[in-house]
Amino acid sequence: MRKPPSIETTGDVIRVLSVTAIEDDHSALDRMLPPPKWIVSKSLTLAAGLAQLRKRVLPPLVLCERDLFPGSWREMLDGIKHMSDPPLLIVTSRLADEQLWAEALNLGAYDVLAKPFEVSEVNRILSLAWLHWRRLHEGVQQLNAFATAS
Repeated sequence: MRKPPSIETTGDVIRVLSVTAIEDDHSALDRMLPPPKWIVSKSLTLAAGLAQLRKRVLPPLVLCERDLFPGSWREMLDGIKHMSDPPLLIVTSRLADEQLWAEALNLGAYDVLAKPFEVSEVNRILSLAWLHWRRLHEGVQQLNAFATAS
């Protein structure tokens, strides 16, 4: 199997939280996002995912299944919006269509990832999301440094 091209992420370790009750999705992500470059934490429910985010250092990326029972990606988005230095949310769905994509982006999610997962698409979207988060994070740090220096 030919390895797909990846986006250069400067050798950093990238942390991701995957929130889905579908064990096959977790297994697929483990195969597609191997350590040491990727560290994937897993939660089976919305409540467990939010609790994990409150207890640990926030990962820069959260993958969240469109429909969690109970709950949905919208509730995850609402939960992370109020966190300091919030992670970027990527919605996952077998029913990824233009309507979901438009709704997710309009409400503040970073992107939508269609299932079944394709290794090149997973790597592309997550690498770009991480690079975007890093640029945002560095900008916030520079603003904070400027504010304290003034």
